[in-house]
Amino acid sequence: MDTKPGPAVAPPAFAPPPAPGRVFTASYPVRRTDVTPGGRLRLDALARFLQDAAEDDVADAALCEPYDWLVRRCALAVRDYPRRGQRVRLTTFCSATGPRWAERTTTVGTDAGDLIQARALWVAVAPGTGAACPVGPEFHRVYGPAAQGRRASARLSHPRPDPAMPAADWPLRAADLDTASHVSNTVHWQAAEEVLAGLDWVPARAEMEYHHPILPGHRLRLASTLTPGRADLWLLNGTTRLASAQLTR
Repeated sequence: MDTKPGPAVAPPAFAPPPAPGRVFTASYPVRRTDVTPGGRLRLDALARFLQDAAEDDVADAALCEPYDWLVRRCALAVRDYPRRGQRVRLTTFCSATGPRWAERTTTVGTDAGDLIQARALWVAVAPGTGAACPVGPEFHRVYGPAAQGRRASARLSHPRPDPAMPAADWPLRAADLDTASHVSNTVHWQAAEEVLAGLDWVPARAEMEYHHPILPGHRLRLASTLTPGRADLWLLNGTTRLASAQLTR
């Protein structure tokens, strides 16, 4: 059964869109394929909406730079979750920059108001090698004013799992792979939903860190640990940490 986010000290404060600079808005329906059996928008479906809005924003801006973008980290603050049949409105803007990356803040709302805010750190990578590369001047021209000089860090902070922690096999499917021939960032959130399915609460805060790409041939395992009001999980290839998430009530 899906429940509301647990009692928090106060509802999370959401950053407002910038007065100057580019702000893009997109809208998508929440369909049957996007929700849990209880009708709550799943985290992996939310991640797909966030990526769709980002891609639609770049296409609308006619930005054409010689690199791709890979997500490094995504943090969610949740007041409530959209439900099946609602239409979500995503308002997105560049909230900080770095030499080889940029932060995108996206607010997800319905007719009931703003419900979720996501801050995603995206790294610019060279298409041929996947190596991080400098963000170009055209990007800064289009998106820099909204960032208002704020700088983002690409450092990751989640702890490593205990090597003795039990882990279950997590099958890698051909449908999980994207055009970069590695697992789409949205799929990682399915592991979070697997852990949440055994809990009686849903997170008011969630953060996913992407340490290494998940590639064809990896033998994935899902490890998790639960404490009151918190779940930590890791996707592993052998002992190598590929992704990690922290979910808190």
